[in-house]
Amino acid sequence: MKLVRVIIAAVLAVVVTLGLLFLMHSLINSDLKADEQEEQTRIEDIRMPDTEIEVRYETAKPDKPETPETPPPDIPEPDFESPDINPEGLNMTAPSLSSDINVSAGGIGGDGEYLPIVKVAPQYPRRAAQRGIEGFVTVQFTVTINGSTKDVVVIEGIDKDGDETSIFDRAAIKAAEKFKYKPRVVDGTPIEVPGVRNRFVFELAQ
Repeated sequence: MKLVRVIIAAVLAVVVTLGLLFLMHSLINSDLKADEQEEQTRIEDIRMPDTEIEVRYETAKPDKPETPETPPPDIPEPDFESPDINPEGLNMTAPSLSSDINVSAGGIGGDGEYLPIVKVAPQYPRRAAQRGIEGFVTVQFTVTINGSTKDVVVIEGIDKDGDETSIFDRAAIKAAEKFKYKPRVVDGTPIEVPGVRNRFVFELAQ
C-alpha cells in the first residue's frame, strides 16, 4: 500500500512540474514576441497665409455750418452831437510853483552836517541772554567821506546793576561798523567826522 501511494505521489509531482514548466515556457515566448507596429499617420503642417493688418483711425468731422442766406442788417452809425466849445473860455496856463527851499544846509550838492541813513541793531550775546544780563554800551567812531564808519572803539559798558562789563562790546562794535551816514559836506567837499558816539541798549524781552 505504501509503495502504491509513493508511486502515485511521484506521478502527480512529475505532472505538476511538467505543467509548470510548460506554462512558464509559454509565458516567456509571449513576452518575446515583437509588438506589431501600428501604422502612423503623418499630419501635414498647417501654414497661415501672410496677411498685413492695416489699422485706420477715422475721425468724425463736424458738419460745416450752413451759411445764412440773408446778410446781417446794416447797423446805423450813431450820431454824436459835438458841443459848442469856446476856445477863449479855456485857461491852458500851467500853474506856477514857487520854491523857497534852501539846500545849502544839508541838501544834495550843498554843505551840511552828517546824517544817519542806516543803523543796524546789535545781536544780543547768547552768553548774556542765558545769564539774564542787561545793560548798555557806548561806542565812538569816525564817519568817513563815503558815509561808512571806521575806528570803532568802546567808551563804556555798564550792566543794569551799574557795574562795568565787556560782555556786550563785540556785538556793539559789529553793529556800529555797519552804520551808514550822509557825510559832512563843507564847501562842496565831503570830510571825515571823528568822535561820533552812539549808545546801544541791551534789554531782554519781558
